[in-house]
Amino acid sequence: MSETTLTSKGQMTLPKAAREHFGLKAGDRLGVVVEEGRIVLIPLTLHVDDLCAILPASKRRASLKQMRESVRARAAHRR
Repeated sequence: MSETTLTSKGQMTLPKAAREHFGLKAGDRLGVVVEEGRIVLIPLTLHVDDLCAILPASKRRASLKQMRESVRARAAHRR
């Protein structure tokens, strides 16, 4: 187990091993949950590579023109 110290401003440094394990870098966001007497940190920042692993592969491909038209149509619908 790693150890860290809470400063007078309520700040702490996340140990390097934990940052590297989760691929965290400066500016990444963490959720804080109190759970059964423990403080649990949950990475909230998703990287593009993470999204690619979540989404299923597309069954059809769209051209750049089709994508632009779709975005414009959706934006017009929201107005």
